[in-house]
Amino acid sequence: MGYVEGRNLTIEYRGANAREDRLAELAAELVQRRVDAIIVFAGQSIVAAKAATTSIPILFFTGFDPVQSGFVASLNRPGGNATGISVLNTELLAKRLQVLCELMPLAKSIAFLYSPTSLVAGGDSISNELASAAEALAVKLSPVEARHADDFEAAFATMANARPDAVLVSADALMFQNRATLVGLAARHMLPAAYPIREFVAGGGLMSYGTNYSEAYRQVGDYVGRVLNGEKPENLPVQRVTKLEFAINTTTAKALGLIVTPSLLARADEVIE
Repeated sequence: MGYVEGRNLTIEYRGANAREDRLAELAAELVQRRVDAIIVFAGQSIVAAKAATTSIPILFFTGFDPVQSGFVASLNRPGGNATGISVLNTELLAKRLQVLCELMPLAKSIAFLYSPTSLVAGGDSISNELASAAEALAVKLSPVEARHADDFEAAFATMANARPDAVLVSADALMFQNRATLVGLAARHMLPAAYPIREFVAGGGLMSYGTNYSEAYRQVGDYVGRVLNGEKPENLPVQRVTKLEFAINTTTAKALGLIVTPSLLARADEVIE
């Protein structure tokens, strides 16, 4: 888009380090600095940015439904000062569970690791849909909370005591920011895990089914450039990234004693050995 950091672009980075109580303060600080745009990558961050300003353009990246969550008035006509890129994440939890059960057809108990602090408006419907999917697959789903990165050790200890057959990892910022930790804990406890994006699998995780994030990030950058060039968020429809990918790590599967069927291997977009 013609912008180069350090030449004609300055990026002010702010992060709450999983402390959602600081988001309002950080958003207000960016508004006071009169930045030209605010880019946000998590549900609660979007809520904080929208509460902080109605004039500075907000470009978001989200796996929540942007309309149901109150980020925009509609996908085609966002209205206000916010627009962005929407990926299929929360909607894919049920499908991810289904693929995990295909890999482990004898599984009867699945733990669901999630962060309650990441949820925004409409979050209840996600858990309801997942519960319905688990019932249809005849598996018991056991939610396990992790509010901060420091909670992961205890969460996996809880799962180790309950001895589920596998764990389904939620698609939220806390999980994405701690990929190596989660993959390492799953390996230590010999617990098969299904993740939201391929980056977990590239780092040693068992399997993932979800959105192609590289493509989504490019679209965020495109919208940032267009806004900096003078276009208004209200005139930029929310873009939906629907490209999905299924990745599986056969080395990890072998270490866990799992047999990946030829049909699953044939459906995989990426097989990591």
